[in-house]
Amino acid sequence: MRYTVFCGSSMGNAPEFEQAAEALGQALARNNIGLVYGGANVGLMGKVADGALSQSGEVIGVLPHFLHQVEIAHTQITKLILVDTMHERKAKMDALSDGVIALSGGYGTLEEFFEMLTWAQLGLHQKPVALLNVFGFYDSLISLIDNMVAQGFLKAVNRDMIVVDDNIAGLLEKMKNYKAPQTGKWIKKEQI
Repeated sequence: MRYTVFCGSSMGNAPEFEQAAEALGQALARNNIGLVYGGANVGLMGKVADGALSQSGEVIGVLPHFLHQVEIAHTQITKLILVDTMHERKAKMDALSDGVIALSGGYGTLEEFFEMLTWAQLGLHQKPVALLNVFGFYDSLISLIDNMVAQGFLKAVNRDMIVVDDNIAGLLEKMKNYKAPQTGKWIKKEQI
């Protein structure tokens, strides 16, 4: 089993973000869950990888060629896969994993998280898609998503697809017990 972790290539301003990234990597390895991530050794990305490696965990990085120089590739990971595009990166990460966790991050983290969540909504996969809500980072986003339901732009069943916890053990347990909603497949995966 492997989980993809999306997170920032920066550390953020609070030490809790860095600590949570490293602790998540350690927890995945201790639970025999491989880590799939963006392949860099900087920011939270590097910390989650280092955490998994410190516990002898499997770490697979997926990095586009054009980011290879910007996001310096982690040289100690189990395997680094270089791809041509961001879309190919996400598709490869999806193909390698059994679930998704978003740690704190910026635009890229949100884009990756929402694409995986949208694929789940469309029935393209039935994997858990989770937010590790460290230091209340995602509180405002969760409120926005709840407002989407209240305003009629999102079904409650699709809101409930998001696994959320501020505790790593709790999050991993919820992901383990996740059951995808029984929704129709609107399109085939080959069409994306």
